[in-house]
Amino acid sequence: MAGKLEGRIALVTAAGSGMGRASAELFAKEGATVAVVDLSADAAAETVAGIEAAGGDAFALTCDVADDDQLRAVFAEVESRLGVLHVLYNHAGIPGPGGMDVPLDDWRHAVDVNLRGAFYATHYGHRLLAKAEGKGSIIYTASVSGLVGSTMSPLYSMAKGGVVLLMKGVALRYAPDGIRANAICPGPTDTPMLPQFFGRAPGSTNVEEEIRALTKAMVPLGRPGLPSEIASAALFLACDDSSFVTGVALPVDGGYTAR
Repeated sequence: MAGKLEGRIALVTAAGSGMGRASAELFAKEGATVAVVDLSADAAAETVAGIEAAGGDAFALTCDVADDDQLRAVFAEVESRLGVLHVLYNHAGIPGPGGMDVPLDDWRHAVDVNLRGAFYATHYGHRLLAKAEGKGSIIYTASVSGLVGSTMSPLYSMAKGGVVLLMKGVALRYAPDGIRANAICPGPTDTPMLPQFFGRAPGSTNVEEEIRALTKAMVPLGRPGLPSEIASAALFLACDDSSFVTGVALPVDGGYTAR
């Protein structure tokens, strides 16, 4: 039985760990050839090795999504190798500083990685996605903090809220080309980045204990999400199961935004 992405080409940014790695692995399992893009060459290579060991097809590319030249080079490489792109998963993001007393360079870096990188990856990927004969899908990782405010980091909420509205604009603009655009809005998810979020709270001392307590209080299902659960949502948005879904910000949050 053919996989849901059989014969398709997918590119996943920040695919060296966590949700990005889980998504790249699942896309490959479902038949896609995956361009594994990450800031860390070693992490990207580890993801590719895991995919290949499972019988999948992938190759690694190193890129800082905040660097325009590096982003452009990534899409030029995909075009040179494969000539088309069916799935662009703009997953790269960072927590950025908490609070409002944020140095300007840190502010710019958070916006460049979370928002600017997604914007220009979409721009550079458009021509390849338009060759996908109506099968093009762009996915963004936003956040529940892009749907509701974050007391710990208004900057993060601002950037991820921008990702949600970028997605909506792209969904409208690229629909005539047969390209869909949607965003996943994860709640607290069990990845290496999770302690970075909770560790920013004032007076934070025992981050692991605080994660358990805050997650139980904030998430109706009482636990963090798993990277595999985000990957399953990404697969849905990448494949034909969601062929009439575009412009949607999908919370995958254990009920966090249901309150």
